[in-house]
Amino acid sequence: MKLTAQFQIARSELLSFNFDISAEGITSIFGVSGCGKTSLLRAIAGLESHANSKLQVGDEIWQDENIFLPPHQRSIGYVFQEASLFDHLSVKDNIGYGYKRTPIDSRKISVEQVINLLGIQSLLDKKPAFLSGGERQRVAIARALAANPKLLLMDEPLSSLDQARKEELLPYIETVNKEMNIPILYVSHSNEEIGRLADQLIFIEDAVVKASGPISELLTRTDLSLAHRRQAESLIFAYADKFDENFQLNYLSSEVGTFIVPGKKLPTEKKLRLRLVAQDISITLEEQNDTSILNIFPAVIDELFEENKAQLTVRLKINKLPILARITMKSADNLKLEKGKTVFAQIKSVAVLA
Repeated sequence: MKLTAQFQIARSELLSFNFDISAEGITSIFGVSGCGKTSLLRAIAGLESHANSKLQVGDEIWQDENIFLPPHQRSIGYVFQEASLFDHLSVKDNIGYGYKRTPIDSRKISVEQVINLLGIQSLLDKKPAFLSGGERQRVAIARALAANPKLLLMDEPLSSLDQARKEELLPYIETVNKEMNIPILYVSHSNEEIGRLADQLIFIEDAVVKASGPISELLTRTDLSLAHRRQAESLIFAYADKFDENFQLNYLSSEVGTFIVPGKKLPTEKKLRLRLVAQDISITLEEQNDTSILNIFPAVIDELFEENKAQLTVRLKINKLPILARITMKSADNLKLEKGKTVFAQIKSVAVLA
């Protein structure tokens, strides 16, 4: 689905982008608090009207200088930071609220499908007051899906939950995208959430859309502030290949090479996301053998970027894939690092996100 948007948010510069939103992945609108993420999402939903606004979703124009479709005429589901359920209705009636208002010929998703997908069969007769925070958000997602939207908008749906509830809800959001084939626009300022969920990224900074595209590409672009954060990182996709029972080690195949990761056996059929934090990657001129580090790859220096007088970011290419490393200026000087030089990247730790 093609999403073409242009909004003048308050007195900010013009937020504009032309973007393909895939039903096969999640597109995250990412940036620090106050950068305009929620305003953009609300404008797409028709909850806010701004000057100089244009929005086309697929072949449908939702607003321009002559047209403004009100929210109820836009085929969207909206999940807010708070669940915002109808307190006087049961869970079952909350879910049925949107479904009953969906034209019969547009009902491709049944209430039963939604209930089973979100695992809320045991909650149907309860009122929202008797649900946990995670349960309320699952019901809110179910209610949004029951309206059979063409586009699902999620505005920091995990921000009010503790870490345990977040971990509980993340797999459901992944399942919604995979099973329902509905494009998702997901607003967040959480590195963890976008690393786990996002396939595409719309990066907003100072109320300006700085870039949009695959998340793995944007995280390592040195012309964006994403690569210069304290927790700068790279994202690699991999599949579990084999498992060493003796040492409890997973061997993961990726375009970078084979990663060795400790822990319980990972499923072989699932696409995994590996987070490589720049500060956890060191550089050597020769491959080390007498080391505890298991993941060492030959690399070529692609860029050197001075962060301050003490540190610099090194963008490496490993099998043509970009990886970020954060090292000291002294180390770079000792190693005589320069663009095009062949080195070895030592990856101290690898986080498996999904």
